[in-house]
Amino acid sequence: MNITYLVAERSTCLRRKVGAVLVKDKRILATGYNGAPSGLKHCLDIGCLREEEGIPSGERHELCRGLHAEQNVIIQAAYHGISIADSTIFCTNLPCVICTKMLINAGVKYIFYREGYADTLSRDMLAEAGINLIQI
Repeated sequence: MNITYLVAERSTCLRRKVGAVLVKDKRILATGYNGAPSGLKHCLDIGCLREEEGIPSGERHELCRGLHAEQNVIIQAAYHGISIADSTIFCTNLPCVICTKMLINAGVKYIFYREGYADTLSRDMLAEAGINLIQI
């Protein structure tokens, strides 16, 4: 988990720094943190759309310049041709429902997280998919 928090420090989100690390067979496959897509301006530079619009945490995920850490870790693995099937992900936060659906389809088998998140549907979907969710 310590590495996950170190990765989160790279976040450019003004609201919450989130990190994710994918592991398989005791080897780090990829890392991700929340922030704007490559080459685009970050919220640190231009401000937070969600703050400006008064959007509560856990709602209207599409109204944000940034990608979630879990999305970025999946993208990084895909970009570099690394299979993440049957892997374990360590996250600073419980994945939202959008990230949960991606992790299910990517074949992740275990999710370890530290802090909760305002998204109960993600827990329900993970349970239905048989993915082991462990808060540490």
